Amino acid sequence: MKKLEELSQKRKASHTKLISMKSKVYEKFIEMEQATYTDGHLPKGIKELIAVGISVSINCESCMQWHIEQAAKAGHTQEQVLEAIEVGIEMSGGPGTVAARFALDVIEDVFKK
Repeated sequence: MKKLEELSQKRKASHTKLISMKSKVYEKFIEMEQATYTDGHLPKGIKELIAVGISVSINCESCMQWHIEQAAKAGHTQEQVLEAIEVGIEMSGGPGTVAARFALDVIEDVFKK
């Protein structure tokens, strides 16, 4: 999907730019992200599924794409990702169903079904 490719390219470009500009805040954000998505009492993959649900709830398309991809890389199935999306729908009510449409496109792209 063209939109998904564009989101990935923009995310990578922004990441590279912020790193090259030596953004102290972004550097700390990356550290926080790395600390968050390491195995702890919850495995990384479960944390990614939680992030999928939150991403749907806040309607962050780039977040949905990233965390669905990361959940798949962590070994989660399309069905597990769908359940995380459903949690996001329930937690946000009606607006979550609108955001979930994008997440469904990402599932289709990631799992190629």
